[in-house]
Amino acid sequence: MTKRRSRGDGGLHWDEARQRWIATITVGYTPAGRRIVRKASDKLKSKALAKLKEKVRDYDDGLTVASGSYSVGDAVRDFLRYGLAGRNPETVANYTSLAEQHIIPALGARKLRELSSEDVDKWLARKAADLSTRSLRLIHSVLNRAVNRAMARDKVKRNVVMLCEIPEGRKGRPSKSLTLKQAEAVLEASEGDPIHAYIVLSILVGARTEELRALKWSHVDLEGKPATAETPEIPPSIMVWHSVRAGGDTKTRKSRRTLALPARCVQALKAHRRTQEALKKAAGESWKDLGLVFASRVGTPLDSHNVRRSCRRIFDKAGLVGAEWTPREMRHSFVSLLSDSGVPLEDIARLVGHSGTTVTETVYRKQIRPVLLGGAEAMNQIFPASG
Repeated sequence: MTKRRSRGDGGLHWDEARQRWIATITVGYTPAGRRIVRKASDKLKSKALAKLKEKVRDYDDGLTVASGSYSVGDAVRDFLRYGLAGRNPETVANYTSLAEQHIIPALGARKLRELSSEDVDKWLARKAADLSTRSLRLIHSVLNRAVNRAMARDKVKRNVVMLCEIPEGRKGRPSKSLTLKQAEAVLEASEGDPIHAYIVLSILVGARTEELRALKWSHVDLEGKPATAETPEIPPSIMVWHSVRAGGDTKTRKSRRTLALPARCVQALKAHRRTQEALKKAAGESWKDLGLVFASRVGTPLDSHNVRRSCRRIFDKAGLVGAEWTPREMRHSFVSLLSDSGVPLEDIARLVGHSGTTVTETVYRKQIRPVLLGGAEAMNQIFPASG
């Protein structure tokens, strides 16, 4: 004779149709008086009871964890669909591509509740053979944020992804900068090209490509103001206050800056404005008057692909291999040329919009030469080597 289960232990029966043991228990009642029942099933009686105990424990702890069928792929797709609202479309496309290429094929079928830190560690280690460290950080970030979102919605109890270290990835192509001779060749090659003013500002002012693409004429002063008895002279300048990032903000708060324009930049921008006025007149009603300094032939914003193609064409014309250069390396060239001229690191950091010298020194360390060598050169003069 089967022993009767104690009160409060719930029920346990064999379901012939499903060929599984079904364990049930009432954990409370709704305000309407209906029972709140928790169920668990398994082919083994002991496992069905263990699963039921876990569900009851979750209920007592205030957790309503989703069914065991909810997968890593479900969590990642939910994050891509609803967790990137307001983000730049390029960012959304990039995250989606990374997820579809690297996360979902490898981990998507795994049940989220069963995902372990060991699974994530092994996955990252495999990817480290093919991806750069930056790409590894990105795919880790996407997965981490997807699981965080799932945890906030009671799909899983904890986020094991945040426990995992990101390994070193494959070495990427190091950034480089133009020499003075190369920079002059690029500036000369861009003369008469629609991208000329963009290249002049990139090399002579050091603004980020996303800042230049968002620059408006209302933030450009090509005349300046002469000195008076009360005020000093105000040179021609640009206000780098916006970028094409989500929300229009610059990369950091310190990136908002007003930069004096070298005479060559003023000359290039004046010529560019005349060319743009002619394009605007030719386009007629099709012109989108967004006030952008750098725009398409109908006034619409340039995207990064437009700029990259145009810059590579100029690099090729200057005798360089265009495919080996990117627009952001003109910003590196700005740092390099200033450094070669003896401008202090602190001043360079302010000009490029860094909050301190650490990022300038770390990211642009190959371009900063005289500032770092200055101490040794001075000491060689003070204490010359014997013999």
